[in-house]
Amino acid sequence: MPELTRRRALTAAAALAAAAGTQPLLAPGASAAGHSHEGSLEPFDEVYKGRRIQGRPAGMDDMGGMKGMGGGHHHGHGAGYAVFVDGVALHVMRNADGSWISVVSHYDPVATPRAAARAAVDELQGAALLPFPAN
Repeated sequence: MPELTRRRALTAAAALAAAAGTQPLLAPGASAAGHSHEGSLEPFDEVYKGRRIQGRPAGMDDMGGMKGMGGGHHHGHGAGYAVFVDGVALHVMRNADGSWISVVSHYDPVATPRAAARAAVDELQGAALLPFPAN
């Protein structure tokens, strides 16, 4: 039987670590492929940390007086979904993997437009949301 050397032990440990490290990389892709985010696109209207957040598919005509306030999205990035914080349109975008980001919390993708609105409220820390200029 060969003697266990430091080199063999480190090689075996590296092989085990590499094999264990590939499992988390494969699992999210496999579960995301079979998961639909379409159910998360329902309208919402709530008060979160003292701020009124609203969201709706952009095709809806009216949500509590929001008619005519723009779509909350530009150039189709929002996948036809409008989000508002205290009545001001929050620019949201849907990523290719189905996650959502906003102009306020651009580097923190979340699962739903509601979560994007909540993340924006958290990031604003009480400051007013200014309208996003359309190009």
